[in-house]
Amino acid sequence: MSGGSGRKTYEGRSIAVTFEAGRCRHAAECVRGLPEVFDIERRPWIQPDNASADRTAEVVRRCPSGALEYRRVG
Repeated sequence: MSGGSGRKTYEGRSIAVTFEAGRCRHAAECVRGLPEVFDIERRPWIQPDNASADRTAEVVRRCPSGALEYRRVG
């Protein structure tokens, strides 16, 4: 699902990750921190099921701009 502000949510089985493109400052904390989930060469570029929900949440919390958010599913 996506909103009008450049926000898109990527749903996994146990975690959903929302990305707001307009807030991203390209610090690459996500890509470096968990490349199996965050891979700009792949579509969709965020694949929450490729790592545990705990690891994904930990990397999302490191986002310095706040462009990434998460919520637990289930």
